[in-house]
Amino acid sequence: MEAVVDRARAWAQTERHFEVDAEQLRACLLAVLPADRVLRAPEELIPYECDGLSVFRAQPLAVVLPQSEDEVVAVLKVCHEMGVPVVPRGAGTGLSGGAMPHPQGVVLSLARLNRILAIDPVARTARVQPGVRNLAISEAVAPYGLYYAPDPSSQIACTIGGNVAENSGGVHCLKYGLTVHNVLAVRGFTASGEPVAFGSVAPDAPGYDLLALTIGSEGMLAVVTEITVRLLPKPVVAKCLLAAFDSVRAAGEAVAAVIAAGIIPAGLEMMDRGATVAVEDFIHAGYPTDAEALLLCEADGTEAEVAEEIARMKAVLEAHGATEIRVSRDEAERLRFWAGRKAAFPAAGRISADYYCMDGTIPRRAIGAMLEAIREMESRYGLRCLNVFHAGDGNLHPLILFDANVPGEWERAEAFGAEILERSVALGGTITGEHGVGVEKINQMCVQFTPEEREAFFQIKAAFDPDGVLNPGKAIPTLHRCAEYGKMRVSGGALPFPELPRF
Repeated sequence: MEAVVDRARAWAQTERHFEVDAEQLRACLLAVLPADRVLRAPEELIPYECDGLSVFRAQPLAVVLPQSEDEVVAVLKVCHEMGVPVVPRGAGTGLSGGAMPHPQGVVLSLARLNRILAIDPVARTARVQPGVRNLAISEAVAPYGLYYAPDPSSQIACTIGGNVAENSGGVHCLKYGLTVHNVLAVRGFTASGEPVAFGSVAPDAPGYDLLALTIGSEGMLAVVTEITVRLLPKPVVAKCLLAAFDSVRAAGEAVAAVIAAGIIPAGLEMMDRGATVAVEDFIHAGYPTDAEALLLCEADGTEAEVAEEIARMKAVLEAHGATEIRVSRDEAERLRFWAGRKAAFPAAGRISADYYCMDGTIPRRAIGAMLEAIREMESRYGLRCLNVFHAGDGNLHPLILFDANVPGEWERAEAFGAEILERSVALGGTITGEHGVGVEKINQMCVQFTPEEREAFFQIKAAFDPDGVLNPGKAIPTLHRCAEYGKMRVSGGALPFPELPRF
């Protein structure tokens, strides 16, 4: 244990550097995988140089495409013996740079581990490989009247392995929880290729809850190769209530009032006028575009339960200033309401050359104050911002619009986003709700956590990965980085990320 602490303290001081013989590495990888599953040419590596956060890019020395656990282990052992960084990757839909390659490392793509291994409709579980798409699980278990609850907006493309890495949520996470609440067990391998398994299909397991520690660890502790998920019975009926407000503060206060009334909707989402107009022009969901803010509130269950919950929500929303309330008349209209919300990101892409999606979380009571603060920031930074929230749990997703081709706009967007995250902490919240830290929010970790807390994070990392090769340089800032960021904040500047080419 003393060695782990010493190693963690050494890591905590400064950024780690790796020197790798690229040709030797590629030769060793070709010894354990067929040539067509070891990508080495520059044109083959370009598609892997970033994830959904495309402003930060780097090319790895190689990308490997294993098709089995044995091949994953073989790759890990090669990299372990050579001291090579390994970055696990799923579908690449992440938004924090968590899957951005290390320039002296290997990208370990798990996309070809994409089989649903077992479905148990009686126990309501499914055992899947990490490359299985989120939505594919629900599609596979639909004949049993079951589904997988977490539904991030990217669910048609994102993989369950990536969901585990980032602890993804979705529009229905208020009632049904994040990934951590819907995964029962995982198995995988450490950086040295040793097998590990956490969790259980039993209601509880002895010892520390290492499953919860693994979920959301951003590929820094182990490479997950198998996941057992919890399945839920599909509700008998679901209805979505759309409520319009003439101010963002009134809508924010209405969100807090719904929860305070003891109502836990299946989903409780919020969009400001900018987001609503962009979405309506794209999807034609039937949103009123003259409202300053919209709430989408869903009730599900039996016919009687849904009728009662809708009536209670209507009463609360009317009492808090809703200017218009509509309830979906049928399943098609309900899906159309949600299609609009889930299309917020591509809708932003239609009206702006680039956008920067943030992911802070704040107490519900502070939603109105945060939206008003963001409007003031829009004026100060000279950039537009569309706001979409998982309002029920305070997880905000401001979309800052900018054009990377205009000098200075990205720098203003980055500073704008940093201020939103740091305001979230000041309001009693946190810098991420579901997208993870990656490289995007590593500076803001300096604001949220003390040096002692960050050193404890490094100790956990060292216990799992003593050589520090799994996804290095992500999520946990060094003491040196935080000291430099503190100086830059005082001087009003911004700290650039080390060795991260942009655009």
